[in-house]
Amino acid sequence: MTPAPPAPSSPRHPLTVRTVDYHTAAEPFRIVDTTAPGFPAVPGDTVAERCATAIGPGGSGTAPRPGGLDDVRRVLVQEPRGHAGMYGGFVVPPDDDGAHFGVLFWHKDGYSTACGHGTMALGAWAVDSGRVPAPEQGEVEVRIDVPSGRVTATVHRDGGRTTGVTFRNVPARVTARKVPVATTLGLAEVDLAHAGACYASVRARDLGLDVTRAALPDLVRAGREIRAALATHPGAWHPGGPLLSGVYGVILHEELPDTPFGPHQRNATVFADGQVDRSPCGSGTSARLALLAEDGRLGPGEDLLHESVVGTVFTGRVVPDAGPAGAGDGLVTEVTGTAYRTGEHTFVLDPHDTLGTGFLL
Repeated sequence: MTPAPPAPSSPRHPLTVRTVDYHTAAEPFRIVDTTAPGFPAVPGDTVAERCATAIGPGGSGTAPRPGGLDDVRRVLVQEPRGHAGMYGGFVVPPDDDGAHFGVLFWHKDGYSTACGHGTMALGAWAVDSGRVPAPEQGEVEVRIDVPSGRVTATVHRDGGRTTGVTFRNVPARVTARKVPVATTLGLAEVDLAHAGACYASVRARDLGLDVTRAALPDLVRAGREIRAALATHPGAWHPGGPLLSGVYGVILHEELPDTPFGPHQRNATVFADGQVDRSPCGSGTSARLALLAEDGRLGPGEDLLHESVVGTVFTGRVVPDAGPAGAGDGLVTEVTGTAYRTGEHTFVLDPHDTLGTGFLL
């Protein structure tokens, strides 16, 4: 379906927005198509420029500009229509004809430059909605421009049904190893890797933690402290500039017994201001793959079986012979998972509603 454009909120006209919702390995993704007729254009010539516009002057991904499009984000992510774990994206025009469309990723605190689980959901949505034609049997590639570059979602089909999606990310590269960070739970050694956004990886056991639901309050506390401590670390800087710089997520991981195909890990990814990824984190899995490959733990033809804190799974691999990006500019990675539609919604903000765009707890 084509989401309706938002009507202006006034004493006579409520704000009305239609969405299509998916979950990818348990993490929600709420889709709004701003390319629909009548939807105000998002200023900018590229997806990266549109993202910078949405964030506002001096923003870093968690300092959105109020008003306009960002009010739509707030309505959709905040209670009573959303929740603190909600995630979504605004579909926008691509940078050029080489991609099917672009997207601005958003969460409860603002915007992000990468989102693997969202890319997988968008691939499934594009095929399921007929926006990108697909065979009954086989696969089709959906090309998407995101703020960090061009990514692809290869949608796998069987008997006319979408059975899985493989996300190919922008190149991932390691930028710092064994950075000491003092937390209230102890001293952690942190690795940094860029994979569309900057992720900090730390062994949960180093802080006396297991990756379990019961440990989530401590995992979140550690993630927020590590992210804040590394805000200005040189390893968090990206040559592309401030939009791509700064630690976006902290991956607290633990080892599980290897499978016959390679390493097996479980993680809780804490991103933005204490938000927890219900999936194993798509772009974060790319960052983990770069670190494991540098450590010699992920060989040619091997896969990382990557679990989330709720037990859902992604499978990640390094793409061999991927061209120049595999020889100095970073590793090309792929992450495979499943995405399912959970609903189609029409959200309304009544101009007389004193809660306005909502609230977060």
